[in-house]
Amino acid sequence: MAAYVAVTAAYWAFMLSDGALRMLVLLHFHTIGFSPIQLAWLFLLYEFMGMVTNLSAGWIAARFGLTSTLYAGLGIQIAALLMLAQLDPGWSVWGSVAFVMVVQGASGVAKDLAKMSSKSAVKLLAPDGDGALFRWVAVLTGSKNAVKGFGFLLGAALLAAFGFTPSIYAMAVVLAVILGAVALFMPAGLPRGKKSAKFKDVFSKDARINRLSAARMFLFGARDVWFVVGIPIYFYAVLSDGSHAGNRAAFFQIGTFMALWIIAYGAVQAWAPKLLGAKDKPLSRIVGQAATWVGLLTLIPFALALAALVAGGPAGWLTVTLVAGLMVFGFVFAVNSSVHSYLILAFTQAERVTMDVGFYYMSNAAGRLLGTLLSGLSYQLGGLPLCLATAGAMAGLSFLIVRRLD
Repeated sequence: MAAYVAVTAAYWAFMLSDGALRMLVLLHFHTIGFSPIQLAWLFLLYEFMGMVTNLSAGWIAARFGLTSTLYAGLGIQIAALLMLAQLDPGWSVWGSVAFVMVVQGASGVAKDLAKMSSKSAVKLLAPDGDGALFRWVAVLTGSKNAVKGFGFLLGAALLAAFGFTPSIYAMAVVLAVILGAVALFMPAGLPRGKKSAKFKDVFSKDARINRLSAARMFLFGARDVWFVVGIPIYFYAVLSDGSHAGNRAAFFQIGTFMALWIIAYGAVQAWAPKLLGAKDKPLSRIVGQAATWVGLLTLIPFALALAALVAGGPAGWLTVTLVAGLMVFGFVFAVNSSVHSYLILAFTQAERVTMDVGFYYMSNAAGRLLGTLLSGLSYQLGGLPLCLATAGAMAGLSFLIVRRLD
């Protein structure tokens, strides 16, 4: 339990900074004139490096131990923040894009080292039986997303109150203090690694793990298609009049919505085992429920895309519809995500948990990469209707794959 608490605390600290950094970068660069495509580019290397990291992080953890990858994730995030603070406003737009992409790439490495370490630790530390594994992973995942939601709000508030560079420095200092505290008080209990671990073992031979990974890719692509660029930019167009005061007010409102969405999403994730009655259900029943919930998820973005198409542009009724619809999407998506996080740990074996979890979250990062690219591209080409319809199509692909898990 002490090791679980320490791992969770480290993960919380990281995700708070990760959420704040995303909102700082998105809103700051939008206000200085970056287009939706350029904004999407800022996050592409972040997601790509997440794929690369997850593919190798499972093997690194198996060889060198989980605490080493957890500490490395926090340390790299601190270095990325300090690099980002060196951004020069005098650079050209594409020079700034290239620099921020590199820094975001380092942050992507950091995030997925921390995530893989934390999720793998649950498999090793959770007690056996009585649905404990589902509950423990749901609590870790749900609480992490609630903390990330506060990070979105924190990032928007810091940008409005202190500006870009002071906010970045403050986050780096706080994260360094937390890393020192976690390293000092981390108890024993996590594996130290085995020199016999081989990189080729990262690729799973279990068809269930491979299919679940593919379904996860399209599931998270369906979220990030609207989440990364489309909806924040639409809300900015609705809420800001272009003045400095209008921008500040819009930052707070956009940050608040994104924060509340992530916090509510995290709360539903933590509640999912009880909602599904998972304690008394066999694994096969939970697999069946995964297909039902992703089928329901597919309908929501298509309905919102139709509403956006009918509206033809920003409108009060459309904004209210989007807020309500995306909160429903968040509820259904959270149940899907929680079930997936449980299934990957249920399918894998303890001796290869870091490698299977790393491979699975590589697919998760691939989905975010695809969703991020399509978010900027679809919004640029077809506005909000195409952005939301693309999210529906990706959720539909996830549904088709999950149906084959049995």
